[in-house]
Amino acid sequence: MPQRLRVTLRLDADGKPAIGHGKIKLLEQLAETGSISAAGRAMGMSYRRTWLLVDSLNSLFSQPLVATRPGGGGGAVLTETGQTVLHLYKDIEQQAARASAASLTKLTRLLAQPEGPCP
Repeated sequence: MPQRLRVTLRLDADGKPAIGHGKIKLLEQLAETGSISAAGRAMGMSYRRTWLLVDSLNSLFSQPLVATRPGGGGGAVLTETGQTVLHLYKDIEQQAARASAASLTKLTRLLAQPEGPCP
């Protein structure tokens, strides 16, 4: 049976949303594809929206998370800081999931049963 509830995180910086599972997915796609446009396409986003998210991530941290190579088709890579942020976020997410496992199980039992095909 698939997991019905899972922990996702949104980390706030100075009281404002900073990084969550969507931006982390974007970093993963960038690492996989080496391209801002390809990462955006994989997530169903426009290039502009993707670039704005990358820019916001780069501005949030003391060092950029994504480095671009100039020129048409130049590509993009996660910097060392970007890789560190990605790994730390995943680690925090796993710790939170382990810490909340018992409560998630109890909460899952309280959910309505999913509707399926009638027998």
